[in-house]
Amino acid sequence: MPTEHMGDYEIEYSGVRVIGGDEWVAHVAIFGPSHNPMHRNPVFPSQRVLVDKTFGDEKSAEQGALRAAHALLESSRHGQAGR
Repeated sequence: MPTEHMGDYEIEYSGVRVIGGDEWVAHVAIFGPSHNPMHRNPVFPSQRVLVDKTFGDEKSAEQGALRAAHALLESSRHGQAGR
């Protein structure tokens, strides 16, 4: 599963084929900072994102998942700044 770091967060993203179909969907998990390097702190459990969208191939679904993860983290960051 591909991963990317954005600040202190680790993003796992993937494209998952729809059962019995040719479409792909986007999945994301986000892990936050942890004091223990042997433990990851899940802040967004692995789940489908962009639930109203399917993709024609795995790579496109992965790219959509990564864009969605970036948007989630950006909105979270802006929400915290307003407090």
